[in-house]
Amino acid sequence: MIPNNYYDIIRYPVMTEKSMEAYQVGRQCTFEVDRSANKVEIRKAVEALFKVKVEDVRTIRTKGKKKRVGRVMGRKPDGKKAIVTLKPDQKIEIFEGV
Repeated sequence: MIPNNYYDIIRYPVMTEKSMEAYQVGRQCTFEVDRSANKVEIRKAVEALFKVKVEDVRTIRTKGKKKRVGRVMGRKPDGKKAIVTLKPDQKIEIFEGV
């Protein structure tokens, strides 16, 4: 599936203690993104949605974990995360004050 707009590429921000510390120390925002999106598409989506300038994009492919429901063993879907470094004078409001 090819994502057709920016909201399909950027799914949601990852709000964990580690990602919030990375934002405060190094201006790095973490997002859960579409598995088929590449770094160029992620950069364009972040710049368009949040009106910021992106310095660097790093991606991580994650394996889905095994989960049990009663006797049935299942699996969560695989995913992809993007760590986006912003230029020095840029910030994203959803990461501020959390």
